[in-house]
Amino acid sequence: MRVQVLASVMNEEPMALLERMGIQSDAVIINQCDRLGLEKITYKGCQVLFCSFPDRGVGRSRNEAILRADGDICLFSDADIVYEPGYAEKIAAEFADNPKADMILFNITVEEARRTYHITERRKVHWYNCGRYGAVSFAVRRESLLSSGVTFSLLFGGGAKYGSGEDSLFLKEFMDKGYSVYTAPVTIGREAAGESTWFTGYDEKFFRDKGVLYRYLYGKAWRLMAVRFLLAHRDKLCAEIPFGQAYRWMAGGRGKDFGPGESGE
Repeated sequence: MRVQVLASVMNEEPMALLERMGIQSDAVIINQCDRLGLEKITYKGCQVLFCSFPDRGVGRSRNEAILRADGDICLFSDADIVYEPGYAEKIAAEFADNPKADMILFNITVEEARRTYHITERRKVHWYNCGRYGAVSFAVRRESLLSSGVTFSLLFGGGAKYGSGEDSLFLKEFMDKGYSVYTAPVTIGREAAGESTWFTGYDEKFFRDKGVLYRYLYGKAWRLMAVRFLLAHRDKLCAEIPFGQAYRWMAGGRGKDFGPGESGE
């Protein structure tokens, strides 16, 4: 069972990136930069496809990686992820032990202020708790991914109109199509410290973007889920912005990108 890393990066050089990330498996790297190019690299016995594109957007680059993937298990990644030794073997073992799983979510260690989840047991993921996991935790059977037809949104995420959420939408759509997602209490890497390319603080844009995302994710239940989100993270989210103002911004985040029936109204 061959694990293949699918990474979205910006302005990177191949060898320095592979060394920094601790890559120990085959990989497809989509490098957003000012040139167009394709390099096939053998790195420590692993086959790496390094593709440079001038197009921007994390959703777009992840989709480009999916198109070029040929591994059995696709592991989504970013340039700031540093993998632990043996990560590929750990992932393959979890899929071997759980043949029902189309996707398994793993732990990536992050600093406390940015942590949205920590997996402590093996269990199935459901629609109401899928919004906490980032794409770098996703490992998915490529056959299931291709048969689902699910791709990453071009409206959400770094480089897109709305700051984040492409990972949550991807996960929910995958499950809505009948595919099974499980968690595994296995740590495969860590996030290196650094500044986010999209997060500028818990400001008006953050809450309005989150409001748009929740309409897409939860439909008619978006108001309930918005209150749940704010209450669960009140100490962090509302340290400077009052709870009521944060909710009003979320409620006012009516994007112009909804199709019929998508607004949750």
